Formats: sequence, structure tokens, C-alpha cells
Amino acid sequence: MSSNADMNLNQKVYVAGHRGMVGSAIVRNLQAKGYQNIITRTHAELDLTNQTAVKAFFKSEKPDQVYLAAAKVGGIHANNAYPAEFIYQNLMIEANVIHQAFSSGIKKLLFLGSSCIYPKLAPQPMSEDTLLTGKLESTNEPYAVAKIAGIKLCESYNRQYGQSYGVDYRSVMPTNLYGPGDNYHPENSHVIPALIRRFHEAKIKKSPEVVIWGTGTPRREFLYVDDMAAASVFIMNLEKAIYDLHAEPMQSHVNVGIGEDITIADLANTISAVIGYQGAINFDVNKPDGAPRKLMDSSLINRMGWGSRVNLRLGLDLAYKDFVSHL
Repeated sequence: MSSNADMNLNQKVYVAGHRGMVGSAIVRNLQAKGYQNIITRTHAELDLTNQTAVKAFFKSEKPDQVYLAAAKVGGIHANNAYPAEFIYQNLMIEANVIHQAFSSGIKKLLFLGSSCIYPKLAPQPMSEDTLLTGKLESTNEPYAVAKIAGIKLCESYNRQYGQSYGVDYRSVMPTNLYGPGDNYHPENSHVIPALIRRFHEAKIKKSPEVVIWGTGTPRREFLYVDDMAAASVFIMNLEKAIYDLHAEPMQSHVNVGIGEDITIADLANTISAVIGYQGAINFDVNKPDGAPRKLMDSSLINRMGWGSRVNLRLGLDLAYKDFVSHL
């Protein structure tokens, strides 16, 4: 693709959060493209909430590009139990990394957000222009507010320093992600890893049925994490003229999704087939369903020239192989 043809494979690229699901996928993508100079730091080596440490890191390393994939993340329970930690740590990470990147003369930065930035009752599919048009989902509001602040940090530095310093900081908002590096914890994992684990264990134990919460009717969208990494590298290296043609100074974030959703019941049936579970799938309709639908409008990134490549069935096959390889 011509817009990405001029990538300099020798430039220094810092991936913040390289041990997380998205950060590790970005590292895989960069390595596959032949990048020679990828910089990473573990949390033990560099605490991104520590302003002095972040300043010293950028001063000594001086990367050319920064992928900001580091964040404090968790499920509904964690977001509910530790709201102060979620808003404080994520705000500090973003403020430190974005400001110190600017202070060190770094012109290119990509901030990774989340679909939870959109209002709880946003029209479906959710488009970029619904940001800040309504109330957020209360359970993860602190995390969402921090992610919105990250978008606005990038936009504000662009507006103030874009012309004078050539600052070009961009933001991408993924839909629900799954794949290698996912969290398969029995209590606090998301729907795909939770179902992969449950169907796998049911298969091993030869359980006669698997019971799933809710009616199975809610619809959700899922994007394979290596597709998300490919989209991130694409947006980072997209020619500024093309990016500016589609993004506005105060609405510059870009949704990244697969463009279609699936019911939880169909998802469960597909995962069951991938794993080879032979028993029955039943739904506990007395348990909550959550929002009836959550689908991202990804037409903007499609117009920019990117589309997902990994369909759900293939992605689930790959995710299951990854899960089994870590047992």
C-alpha cells in the first residue's frame, strides 16, 4: 500500500505495554515487517506513572515513534472495585508518556483507547462522532474518562504544536479484542476467553452441558488482536494528508472493528465447534444480558484504506491453539 510504503525500518520504535495483548501483537507485527530497532520496557524497568522515570527514559532513548498500548485494564469487577486506581493510573500513564514524548521532540505517537469511550446508549453501530454525546456505562466510567482524556491529550498537542513542531499524535479505538495473550482467568476474563476455557474444560471432563449466562440474544463484535496490531501500524504510518482528509482536529480518533457482530448464542455454538465439545449448550435466562448490542462503525478506517483480514472462525481457531499451548 503506497501510504505505508515509506516506512523506515531502522527508526527507533517504542512500544509501551509490550507484554499486554495488544502491545505484544504490535511487536509481532513490527518484527514481521522487518523493524530492526524496537524498544520495550517492563513495568519493573519503567513505571509509566512516574514522571521523573518517564522523562529520563525519553531523554536517553529518544525513539522516533511511540505506540502507547500500556494501560491498567480489568473486567467489570475490577473496574467496580478499584475505580480510583483505574482513573489515576491511566491518566498518569497517558499524561507522562504523551507530554514527555513531546518534550523529547517525538513527532509520531499512536494512542490506543477502547470502545467504552462511547455513551452507554450510543446509536448502533457506534461512530466516532458519538463521543461525548451522552452518559457512559457506570461500571467502567473512570477507565473510559481516562481513555477520552488520552484522545484529547493527543488532539490538544496536535492543535498547539502541530504547525510549529510537526507533532502528529493519533488515536485508535478497538472493538472487543481476542487472540494470543488474552486473559483466560476463570473469574475476570472477557466473553471469548471465558467461553474457550469453559468449553475446553467441559470437553475434558465430558460434561453433559455448558450453561451460559443470559438469553444468548445480545450481539457483540470481536476483532482478532493481530488485525488490531496491523490497523495500529497502518494508522501510525498513514500519510498525514490522507489522515487529515478523514479526521478532524477535535474528532481525530479512529474506530477499529471487523464491521459485523454475532449473537452470544451463535458465538457459543462456534466456539463449541472449534473446541469439539459434544454436549448441550443451555442459557440461564435469569442472569443479566448486558447491552443488547455493541457494534463499532469502522467505515472511517475502511475509507482510509484498511480492513480486517481474520474472520471470526479462523480467529477462534488461532485463539484456541494459543490457549492450549499455554496449558
